[in-house]
Amino acid sequence: MTGRRRTRTFLPAHHRPAKARALSAGALAACASIAVGCGVVPGTTGGSGDDPITVMTWAPEKTKATNKPGMPALALAYARWINSKGGINGRKLKVLTCNDHNDTVSAANCARRAVDENVVAVVGSYSQHARSFFSPLEAAGIPYLGGYGVTDDEFTSPLSYPVNGGQPALLAGLGQQLARNCGPVTLVRPDTIAGDELPVLLDSGLSAGGHSAAVDQRAAEDATEYSNHADQALRRVTEDPTEEGCVVPALGDRTDTFMDSFRRAREAYPTVRTASVLGSVDQSVIDATGSAYEGSYVTGWYPASRDKRWKPMREVIREEAFGDNRIDESDPGVQTTWVAYTVLKKAVESLGDGEVSSRTLRRTLDDGLKINTGGLTPTLSWSFDDLTASSGFPRLVNSDVSFQVVRKGQLVSARKGFVNVSKVLENTEAS
Repeated sequence: MTGRRRTRTFLPAHHRPAKARALSAGALAACASIAVGCGVVPGTTGGSGDDPITVMTWAPEKTKATNKPGMPALALAYARWINSKGGINGRKLKVLTCNDHNDTVSAANCARRAVDENVVAVVGSYSQHARSFFSPLEAAGIPYLGGYGVTDDEFTSPLSYPVNGGQPALLAGLGQQLARNCGPVTLVRPDTIAGDELPVLLDSGLSAGGHSAAVDQRAAEDATEYSNHADQALRRVTEDPTEEGCVVPALGDRTDTFMDSFRRAREAYPTVRTASVLGSVDQSVIDATGSAYEGSYVTGWYPASRDKRWKPMREVIREEAFGDNRIDESDPGVQTTWVAYTVLKKAVESLGDGEVSSRTLRRTLDDGLKINTGGLTPTLSWSFDDLTASSGFPRLVNSDVSFQVVRKGQLVSARKGFVNVSKVLENTEAS
């Protein structure tokens, strides 16, 4: 990559996956909180007694690129719900939220606000600007629990406790899924530094399945239409009429724009299928686009959104956030926040009547606490013995992905259970 700076960020399922090292004063004002009770003990929140347990959840909102308003909205709903049940071990949960505005300054200011507010953890959050927010957190010893998995630092920082395999697992898993079901594959991705990383992980999964590498097709990430790119991708995957080709649009929030163009161009190529990862595609997107995604292959971290294992989350949304259109239960960001707060609750419960602080949370997680998430993930544990053998992702503990497909307009499981891609990730060389 001539002349490009090597700061790499995963294109979130909403932006761009891949290996990556990726608040102004006004943003601080955007931070909101809910709590029952008041008062923060300097240096430690939620210590012994009735002090609230203070945490923060952040995500970008109202930006021109990726937006995840459902994550902080669900965190607030979760706090209302858990506090209505008496809190955690009798202590109220206080959730602060912050808008990282999808920029480095705002992300850093969110982290500084977390330090100033003495939070015990940052939970279930999304930001592409890990280099900006991890420094303040690490200096204060605040754990980052259940990030979206969009940056490399989330799988390398000793204070990070990821609950899924991030974009590396999604792309590697999608490659494995397509290797079994597709002929030629074309990846349409942003012509950006983060986009440059996408082919590496997709090809690792394709290669593991004995498939040739995908054709790498670059596109502007802020285009208003993609007719030429759709035509080009379709021609490439139909050069051999005996094989069923697959097009993989990975353009973040512009994936829908691409699909508008693709749907029109596809009429001349009825056998071509599409594929993507959850975040770029979810049930709400499928509902809004008619038959555009019919037959598409989709890889996710968790069970399909209609799976009964999501019933507790759906009940909390119905009880505490009914009518809040920011929260989409099929969005993997919302789902990740739910899993992260499930982990927080069980970690705090493991401390009994003792001190709840950033230090004690890190200690109980590092000591190998086993956390069952009700089948939404494998049992989670961040002890040394549970960490992956991949040198590129040393904090990764959950390499499972789910293979899904769109049938009759519904995103359903393509195969029973999860597929573990740890071996693929271990064999993926850093680009």
